[in-house]
Amino acid sequence: MKLDLASVVHRLGGELHGDGSIAISGLAPLETASETELSFLNNPRYRKQLLASRAACVVVGPQAREEALTRGACIITEQPYLYFAKLTQLWKQHQATNTTNTTNTTNTRPRIHPSAVIDPGASVHPLARIGALCVLEAGARVGADTVLHARVTLGENCVLGERCIVHSGAVIGADGFGFAPNGAAWEKIEQLGAVQIGNDVEIGANTCIDRGALHDTVIEDGVKLDNLIQIGHNVHIGRNTAMAGCVGVAGSTTIGERCTIGGAANILGHLTIGSDVHISAATVVSRSVLKPGTYTGFFPLDDNAAWERNAATLKQLYSLRDRIKALEKKTAP
Repeated sequence: MKLDLASVVHRLGGELHGDGSIAISGLAPLETASETELSFLNNPRYRKQLLASRAACVVVGPQAREEALTRGACIITEQPYLYFAKLTQLWKQHQATNTTNTTNTTNTRPRIHPSAVIDPGASVHPLARIGALCVLEAGARVGADTVLHARVTLGENCVLGERCIVHSGAVIGADGFGFAPNGAAWEKIEQLGAVQIGNDVEIGANTCIDRGALHDTVIEDGVKLDNLIQIGHNVHIGRNTAMAGCVGVAGSTTIGERCTIGGAANILGHLTIGSDVHISAATVVSRSVLKPGTYTGFFPLDDNAAWERNAATLKQLYSLRDRIKALEKKTAP
């Protein structure tokens, strides 16, 4: 597949200004792109870098049209960052095609790596790919065009939908953390549920999704989970929600659709997070949040009793400020 500017616009759309026959050798950031590479501008703060860039062509939004035209060839699109995402997919296809043409062979890589361990009771769609040292336990199911990279574990009766990507080291379907106190010891609560994962889900490296205690843990279509995330038992995550690295979600919490959870945020158990809620990085969510919006919370570590007193006072600061202002007006000369 030849990849020149005309081919890019033919596949992805956009408004091309410049020579469509220019061949593209790669994708690169504005500051390092060469005369044969394609770049993009999404944040207007980097307009100075746009004018100085040596890129063969730059993808920009309508607001940067004039600067881009002054610089040289450009593709104008309403959503340059989304265009860039699709461009990376196109480039990966281009590389794969070139590799196949160079070797003059078809892609003969086995869809199931010989070192994978798959229980006879597991089900793998013929179009799925299972990487090296993966383990699929009895009753596990993997849908069409889903890819499991090396060392993924899919536990008993856990289901992965179509077009999912699971990165190395992820564990889906380990036991949830359930123990009942028995004097000075702990009695294990057997985790009898499984994990149900929808279509078009991506799960990062070394992320763990625990099976449910009685009912299944559920990850709906389009969810994106970064590396090193912990999803507790019986959590339910709605469609197209995205979580950054090191997020922890405790058991039996429900998270709505189209939410974003910043890195290292923690959500306590048995809460409800509504749809279109955005949690900032390192925030601790200790109560249910039903109203759409962005929520942030940072508070210094302290002795718990002192922390609770300070937190209660902090919630009253705004009303205290108004009362102080009112008193100042009364006492002013």
